[in-house]
Amino acid sequence: MQHLRNQVFLTLALFLAAGLLHAQDGKRGWQIELKKLAFDVTSTEVKNANVYQDFSEARLTSDSQSAVRGLFDMISDYHAQHYLWTNELLMDYGRTKVRPVNGEKITNENADTILLTTGYTQRLWKVDDILGGFEVGPFANLGYETEFTKPDHSPRKKILRGTAGIKLFEGEYIKSLFAAVVGERDYTYNPAASKLAWEAGFKVEQPVREGVTAKYSALYRKYVSTSEKRATDLNYEFEADARLDVQLYKNLYLAPFVSYYTAKGKYVAKRGENVYVGVSLSFSHLFHAAQ
Repeated sequence: MQHLRNQVFLTLALFLAAGLLHAQDGKRGWQIELKKLAFDVTSTEVKNANVYQDFSEARLTSDSQSAVRGLFDMISDYHAQHYLWTNELLMDYGRTKVRPVNGEKITNENADTILLTTGYTQRLWKVDDILGGFEVGPFANLGYETEFTKPDHSPRKKILRGTAGIKLFEGEYIKSLFAAVVGERDYTYNPAASKLAWEAGFKVEQPVREGVTAKYSALYRKYVSTSEKRATDLNYEFEADARLDVQLYKNLYLAPFVSYYTAKGKYVAKRGENVYVGVSLSFSHLFHAAQ
């Protein structure tokens, strides 16, 4: 394992040294952008449902319930001649509350993530004539992941994560395509655990027509080793998202989407899955554009 880490660091060092010799054209300066502020809210209020339990009309007999989900994605990136410095704050929270006719209220979280990342990408090569053009270079990210609320039966997630690898980026269609080695320091449980993994992922955008853009993303992470074995250790996790952003007015968008997440514990026979289908109303705003 130590030999693998040494090879990765040596390869990155060679890429960085070579990158200093290759000036790139493109944007320069700070780009500060609210990429997405989205809300999904639904509510069903049923009155006197206990009186109509023998009726066949579901709209009279169903349980009252409400669901809310919000997402905030803010970036602050610096574009230089030889490198790209990225900073991102992503917050995603969703909660569903069911109020049965007879019984206690049930509350479930369907999303709960706070992710703060900063990263450096070397602008090593620029490709103009393939897949709409893109840049290529090594990158290294440092991030911290936690939650808004602590789950009922486990402690609050607290993970410090370092990532290093190679990626394609800043393309017309390919926004990110990468493979990387991941090192985690998991402070969720005591004592903290050091984990090693590898991951790969992509973000792709495809214009459909004016004001309509299809967006696809996916991430796969495979855990290789850990310093502390626990029943909650994951073997792998995979997530994917597909959506169609439709411009309603200026920076206001309506987006039907489907999100999929699956993971398998190392000591669990079956993998878990989560599918979320819906329509999102979102807002974006460019505060300062790189020139």
